[in-house]
Amino acid sequence: MSTKNRLLGVLITGVIIGSTATYMSYDLLEPDSSSANNSKELEKTPLYWVAPMDANYKRDKPGKSPMGMDLIPVYQDGASASDSGPGTITISPEVVNNLGVRTAKAKFQPLHTQISTVGYVKYDEDQLVHIHPRVEGWVEKLYVKTSGAPVTQGEPLYDIYSPALVNAQEELLLALERKNQRLIKAAEDRLAALQLPKVAIKQLKSKRQVMQRITFYAPQSGVVDNLNIREGFFVKPGTTLMSIGRLDQVWVEAEVFERQASEVAVGIPVTMTLAYLPGKQWQGKVDYVYPTLNAKNRTVKLRLRFENEMKQLKPNMFAQVVIHADDDSDSLLIPKEAVIRTGTSERVVIALGEGRFKSVNVKTGRFDTSFAEILSGINEGDTVVTSAQFLLDSESSKSSDFKRMHHQDDDTNLATDSAADSAKNSATVKGVINSVMTSHRMLNISREAIEKWGRAPATLDFLVSESIDLSTFKSGMAIQFTFHVVDGEFMISKIKTDSDIISSTDSNNL
Repeated sequence: MSTKNRLLGVLITGVIIGSTATYMSYDLLEPDSSSANNSKELEKTPLYWVAPMDANYKRDKPGKSPMGMDLIPVYQDGASASDSGPGTITISPEVVNNLGVRTAKAKFQPLHTQISTVGYVKYDEDQLVHIHPRVEGWVEKLYVKTSGAPVTQGEPLYDIYSPALVNAQEELLLALERKNQRLIKAAEDRLAALQLPKVAIKQLKSKRQVMQRITFYAPQSGVVDNLNIREGFFVKPGTTLMSIGRLDQVWVEAEVFERQASEVAVGIPVTMTLAYLPGKQWQGKVDYVYPTLNAKNRTVKLRLRFENEMKQLKPNMFAQVVIHADDDSDSLLIPKEAVIRTGTSERVVIALGEGRFKSVNVKTGRFDTSFAEILSGINEGDTVVTSAQFLLDSESSKSSDFKRMHHQDDDTNLATDSAADSAKNSATVKGVINSVMTSHRMLNISREAIEKWGRAPATLDFLVSESIDLSTFKSGMAIQFTFHVVDGEFMISKIKTDSDIISSTDSNNL
């Protein structure tokens, strides 16, 4: 073989060997993509799937809930670096978006407390005058004959014939005839003590003639109230003839509950509305807080003061009152709807970021129309869930670091194991409604223990029979209800409240 051919063979052999070595080295250095994908998929594998509106409905694969909704995958970080302690759950961003999860920050700000109550308009008793006679006699003439009639100061009210007044006049005339100044002064003082008008005394001294009928006049302007006499009535000291009240300023008496008494003080502003003048508001203030508590109603009475220049506020009117008990100091506040109240505890669901959520216990203080005061449990800047928190709380609480009222798995197994025996798959128990889901015909209820099944108290979602009107139920209502276990679901067929019993007419279909 020639030298040229030998060189060409060596060159071709070197190229083949080099290409083979390069390919093998690249294959050894590059990670196995299929292995990485399998690891990623294993890491993102859901623990189980759950119904969006019923945390007790769990399956080990995707599917539909009994209400036709897609099941939601539930993940858990386990012992990864992103774990935030027991109770932390992870949900994919798509599911978070589908659930409509909304959040809000806990922050310090003043609590604008508004106490809504009702009240009744009254006369300003500081300007209310009662008319009483100081002698016995007969009402000969009545100038004001109806309650509510307006009078002006100095206007005649009634004429009276009184033997005592006649005798007192004669004593003055006798003193005048004798020109005894001591007797004259004593007789005038006696007539004044008997409330004889000054104009009548002057007339008596000038005419020197006893008046059989004496006219009495209004001591102030206002309206007549509590008119208790008619012409010809015999009256005596202590008889209330009538009252005269002013209406340029009125009182409103209202009541607040015992727990709200500490938020009310003299001088704080008040807004009042009345049904007979829609849209009109009156601005007033708290004039007095009564020092005693109504033992029967457990309420504290307040006295409110309002200007009434147009005379639109009339005594005994019914009014809606809003007391603005604002606190200037800052408190840690979150939206009121974020608080989950079970009767024995209060919780919120914290959003930890990256789809992680955790349910924690909190201690609440005061509430207003929009916010709740948090005394302990979370810190400023924490993000709390304000929508769809019941489902997240149910999942988080199963492994959280506080004791639950029930064991969810026991109730789920009960739904599966007990459905076969129709004589044993129903129970009647008392509970408290936490939330009403009208569109899904479901109630979230914290029920008491079921002794015949050996089940502890539990907070669960219950389907409601079509024959029951859900609009009559509200959160916080105490009920007694009967439910059946049907195809792994809890179906309420009868609910008893304090006022009525709503029974299912299709119980034969259960």
